[in-house]
Amino acid sequence: MAPRGQTLQTREGQETQRRLPPWFKVRMPGGPNFIQLSNLLRSGELHTVCEEAHCPNVGECWERGTATFMVLGDICTRACRYCAVTSGRPLGVDMEEPDRLAAAVERLGLRYCVITSVNRDDLPDGGAFIFAQCVLKIRERMPNTKVETLIPDFKGQGLKTMVRARPDVLNHNIETVRRVFHGVRPKGNYDYSLELLRQVKEMAPGMATKSGMMVGLGETWDEILATMADLRAVDCDLLTIGQYLRPSPKHIDISKFYTPQEFAQLRDEGMRMGFRHVAAGPLVRSSYHADEQHSAAAFVLA
Repeated sequence: MAPRGQTLQTREGQETQRRLPPWFKVRMPGGPNFIQLSNLLRSGELHTVCEEAHCPNVGECWERGTATFMVLGDICTRACRYCAVTSGRPLGVDMEEPDRLAAAVERLGLRYCVITSVNRDDLPDGGAFIFAQCVLKIRERMPNTKVETLIPDFKGQGLKTMVRARPDVLNHNIETVRRVFHGVRPKGNYDYSLELLRQVKEMAPGMATKSGMMVGLGETWDEILATMADLRAVDCDLLTIGQYLRPSPKHIDISKFYTPQEFAQLRDEGMRMGFRHVAAGPLVRSSYHADEQHSAAAFVLA
């Protein structure tokens, strides 16, 4: 049986405010690489999920010279109950964005690039064309740069366009367990997220697939293991597991802080299930040290 960890206490339905557990320590942003990347993003009118989703690792990753670019604007058509990204009605599509993104990747000299986006349910293909153009434009300028795409579900459309662009890793997050899923992702579909990953392997058997999930949303230990097994059943290669952190009082409460020891257990369980690499920890996010995960998968899939 897994250790119980630290459960948040509540009073009259309100979350009790308290300090984060001692294992939540992050680097304060502000180093020279962080400043350079920040300036480049501003000048190129580019967005990152690091900022929009309030990622706790922004200082560490930007100082390493890595960032997860967010295309198709910074307004999402969905309002998931765990996410800090602004929701509403997006603006039009910027057809020059792929060129600006590729130029930024070249200027930074990135060897590994992660691209994600908001959900664009207003677009027939969910934004897949822009995603694919970003991959192709980066390859034109930086043919040796590895590209990972962290995609939405495209509402069932656009996946073929994305796969034809041949990203090195195709990532689609399951986010949480089946029982909790609808409560936190009301416009998503647990089974379709699994089906999407299965279809990628069907269309491109050699392409590395990846998914991620958060814990602390009210799931049980057995449900976490069941979700991991569901991902392996569709031949998902890579997995990230991190602690959910509540962005604001309007978002869903944290049900529990998992300990580093519990995350280590989950990592070991995942490796026993057959994942090529599992990154699990309190501060792990979908693209955290993504280059290291890709290297682990590439060694096996080559």
